[in-house]
Order: sequence, then C-alpha cells, then structure tokens
Amino acid sequence: MSEKYEQGLKLLKKLHGGHAGEEILNAIGDVGPDMARMIIEWGFGEVMIRPQLDLKTRELAIIASLISLGYCMPQLTAHVEAALSVGAKKEEIVELIMQTAIYSGFPGAVNALIHIKHLLK
Repeated sequence: MSEKYEQGLKLLKKLHGGHAGEEILNAIGDVGPDMARMIIEWGFGEVMIRPQLDLKTRELAIIASLISLGYCMPQLTAHVEAALSVGAKKEEIVELIMQTAIYSGFPGAVNALIHIKHLLK
C-alpha cells in the first residue's frame, strides 16, 4: 500500500466509520479493484486531505453535487453520514438541499431529502 492509500483509507474510516463509504468500495473491489484503489488514493488521500477547505465544507459541496446529478443515492447517503460525522448539522443539510433545489431542480432535491430523511431525524 502506498502512503497516499494509507492516508486515504484513514480519512475514509474517519468520515464513514466503516459504513456506507466502505460498503460502496467493497461492492466494486472485486470487479474494479483499481477503481477502488483510485478512489482511496486520489479521492481521499490526495484531494479530500488538502488543507484549503475543511472536511465539513468539502462534504457539503459533495452533497450538493450528488443531488445535482440526481442518480447517486448510495453515495449521497455515505456523504450525508460523513458530513454529520465532521460537524454538519441536520438543519444545514436540509437548508443545503433547499438551496440546491433552486439551481438543480426540485425533483432531485425532493428525492434526495426522501432518501436521506432517516439520517436527519
């Protein structure tokens, strides 16, 4: 394992605590091990670890992006859990979804809210 992989895996565990993020990686690891490695090394070990934005801000940006895409519900769940684990408040996430609806459309925002409501109660 490279140093970036180890850093990325450590951050992944901090953000997701062994839940949805790791489940997604496990789901692709047997057919796409290089993709799983790239997500950990580059996504978490290079990009997410940069000091210019704190983890909460990064997670909120990711949530908005996933809502805008509209078809990433497993990843949305993982990143809402991560945002909550690094200090985002439930009310901030709901407000973010409302803001995203204006620019990305209400159907995607409503679907996102329905999908993650169990995390926000």
